[in-house]
Amino acid sequence: MPKVSAVIVPYTSYLRVYEPLAAFPESERDHWTRYARRAERPSYQDELRRSLADLLPTPPVPVPVHESGDAFVAEVDGVVCVCPWRTRLRGWQALGELGEELPASVLDAVLPPLVRRQAALDYERWLVRNPDARPWIRTSTWQVPLSWFVLVGDEEREYEKGTGPAGAPPLLRYRTPMVQARRRTARALRALRDALEEGPLIEGLVDVGRWLEEFHPRSLVELDYGGLVHTLPTGDLEGDHSAADVAEGIEALRTGDGAAAGEAYGRLVERWRSVRDRRSSN
Repeated sequence: MPKVSAVIVPYTSYLRVYEPLAAFPESERDHWTRYARRAERPSYQDELRRSLADLLPTPPVPVPVHESGDAFVAEVDGVVCVCPWRTRLRGWQALGELGEELPASVLDAVLPPLVRRQAALDYERWLVRNPDARPWIRTSTWQVPLSWFVLVGDEEREYEKGTGPAGAPPLLRYRTPMVQARRRTARALRALRDALEEGPLIEGLVDVGRWLEEFHPRSLVELDYGGLVHTLPTGDLEGDHSAADVAEGIEALRTGDGAAAGEAYGRLVERWRSVRDRRSSN
């Protein structure tokens, strides 16, 4: 297998759920308990490198042959919580969405139709045996969906500038308890449905709300800018308070202040314009 150690595929944001060990079946719980004790664990960039390496053979490997045994680990009020990667499952799901992201000619060049059809058949057979499967991680390229910002509060924002090109990259993330994320989702849905017709924002929030209901109530929800920190200048990143703007806009809609809602939305559009422009140029 070719080694891709110096390549980073950066422009992806992440929504993750960390569940307490008690939420997992006993056999899986033992694995994650041992895993959480490791001194060193791989990062999200390691997962990206592995996935990129799988595209280099001929024919390419669109999804891993075996499911990943890796996870992200966090401690919440003294309780160890894990977020399994489930790279194979997420790969299958992403493969089904590629037709909406790439022109047919580009998609066929990267992943030939025969390879995609075989992967789709493998996924169908796997789902028969695992009908309730769901990922602990959602990803979005070149953006953070507005519905994700609804789940978190500005007071939960964590920002680190990073240590330059040769050191650690910047970090921007939010972490919130599952109960708080669900509460914010419900409140926002009420406000949006009272003020707006059904549309992408409401549909996206309904979808993410249903996903959150699949997890243990003592879980941790994390919104991570991931590689998007590479698309925003340091000053813009430091001043990025998109979650606050989304909360302000929803509150304005709830109170019937259309002008304030428009101003909050305008700040979001302006902030993310540079990222959208870079996506178009690529």
